[in-house]
Amino acid sequence: MNNADYKYEDIVEAVKKVGIQKDDVLFSYSNIGFFGKMHNAESINDYCSAFKKAIFEVIGDDGTLVVPTFSYSFCNNKTFDKNKTPSVCGVFTEYIRKHQDAKRSNEPNFSISAIGKHTEFFTKNQPSHPFDKDSFWERFLIKNGKFLNLNFDSGSTFFHFVEKTINVPYRYDKKFLGKLKINSKFVEKEFFHFVYDKNKLENKPNFEKFHKRALMSQIAKTANLGKGQIVCISSQNTMDLIKKEIKKDPNFLIQKS
Repeated sequence: MNNADYKYEDIVEAVKKVGIQKDDVLFSYSNIGFFGKMHNAESINDYCSAFKKAIFEVIGDDGTLVVPTFSYSFCNNKTFDKNKTPSVCGVFTEYIRKHQDAKRSNEPNFSISAIGKHTEFFTKNQPSHPFDKDSFWERFLIKNGKFLNLNFDSGSTFFHFVEKTINVPYRYDKKFLGKLKINSKFVEKEFFHFVYDKNKLENKPNFEKFHKRALMSQIAKTANLGKGQIVCISSQNTMDLIKKEIKKDPNFLIQKS
């Protein structure tokens, strides 16, 4: 393979190996550069195009791929324009955001971009709280979504939705004001985040315990690809494991032991 670490067909096989099937709804965190060199890929666009194509080869036209295009705009006192504000979540998410078939939610901190059958369902009419009822994360759970993480463990921002659902004591709602572009005008809006007190380092997120338990219980599946690894876990299994473990250990998802 001309000293390449993997080829396109390897992506397809790895995606299948972790349990992805036709019509699946996926959310993908990604660091595709960590896989190493792909055969016949010469540009970032080549890599991103290959991963997008491989995923849809498995899930088909009725599947849906969602990526985080978070910007934390209001959190950082910046305006948000869903058509222009870049994602801070890596090159693959920017590739999807800019893709002609993609739509992006108009959420100034935790926007997502989607391609596929349920794109409209996931991106339309986002509530002002990203982890509350009818948020993207609840909709993702309703559609039995799976996390397909490319060189990330089984952790996800979905954890904060679960924490909000069970009302953990170490996080609280915080309001952020800013200007959101709606149609052709910037409009003053308020959005929320479910935050922790950064002066209390013991409340800092720590997802290692979750990942270890998910692997032990075999609800997270892994597949090697090139120099890296793909991890898959369903949203329902994620929620069930957190609820189970947090009953035994209220600090299951934070630094505090």
